Amino acid sequence: MLTLAFDTATDVATSALVDDGEVLGERASRAVTLLEDVDALLRQGGAHPRDLGGLAVGIGPGSFTGVRIGLAVARGLAVALDLPGAGVSTLDALAAGAPGAVPVVDARRSEVFALVHGSRVVLAPAELAVEEGVEYVGDGALRYRGSIEERGGVVPPDDDERHRPRARFHAQLVRGFGPIEEIEPLYLRLPDAKKQAAPQ
Repeated sequence: MLTLAFDTATDVATSALVDDGEVLGERASRAVTLLEDVDALLRQGGAHPRDLGGLAVGIGPGSFTGVRIGLAVARGLAVALDLPGAGVSTLDALAAGAPGAVPVVDARRSEVFALVHGSRVVLAPAELAVEEGVEYVGDGALRYRGSIEERGGVVPPDDDERHRPRARFHAQLVRGFGPIEEIEPLYLRLPDAKKQAAPQ
């Protein structure tokens, strides 16, 4: 099945066109150019939007705005093309692209999202249980490289592709497609706007 996969939860938006496990094309840019990337991927793969069989979309955690952009694009494409979809955690995709490493996403406000022993958590970088000799990947690992390395963790070079949640792994992790409207974002904490609106 021809699957279009994308993730806009981090500063680098990734997208990929995958046909039964074969990657036909892959792009990295910004969330605001996602539709242009989708068009370029289809042209590169010699495919038409109607050839798509499903969508794999990153559901976070990450940037609230980025996650919402990705889900909005997925819903728009699903309605226009009558496509099913599947949500895949950004942390799970990072883990799939870096076996044995701990994925860490910058959560802003001096926090990180991480996948620790199978659990998705949000915590301060200093609270991340760093294991000596273990690799840490993702934009959170890059931002807090000093804190991780001084405790014995290993952060690959900044340009290492394992720091990006590559969309090919979203397609690989799909275990079944369903109605796109049933896909929910994975925030792990309240958006800033909701916190500010909460009664004191």
